[in-house]
Amino acid sequence: MKDVYRIGRIGKPHGVKGEMNFMFTDDVFDRTDSDYLIIEVEGLLVPFFIEEYRFRSDETALLKLCDIDTQEQARQFTNCEVFFERSKADTPDDELTWAQIVGFRIVDENSGKIVGEIVAVDDSTENTLFEVQIAQRQVLIPASDSLIRNIDTQSQTITMTIPDGLLAL
Repeated sequence: MKDVYRIGRIGKPHGVKGEMNFMFTDDVFDRTDSDYLIIEVEGLLVPFFIEEYRFRSDETALLKLCDIDTQEQARQFTNCEVFFERSKADTPDDELTWAQIVGFRIVDENSGKIVGEIVAVDDSTENTLFEVQIAQRQVLIPASDSLIRNIDTQSQTITMTIPDGLLAL
């Protein structure tokens, strides 16, 4: 799981020829030359080759996978999570998408210790927040450029200046 990141979810079948709705949070599959997606099927990550896709909006596409040719076959993928290989994303550190950093660990600049792991990014408001899992609880940390000191895609860490008292909340 550390080698992939979630980019969306498969919705209901579209038509009778195996097409399915694909709700995505990252269009990396369109920006790279990868010809497959990784879909979580019954707890296993399975690669599926893309036959074709076409966008319906900025967040949805109609997706046709190779060898999925009927509505019944497509229905088996409903609500399955879709992932993409981090190594295939080939995105410079300063152009990472929010979806790509889920799974990265936050490192406190002052102590050098790992604080926790980013489990989600809330960008629904003007102030984007990292949802960080620390032990048995989640803490919201502002994803502010003024707090981020370094992003290392190799080690999947983000070094940040964490304001005093924030982790105690």
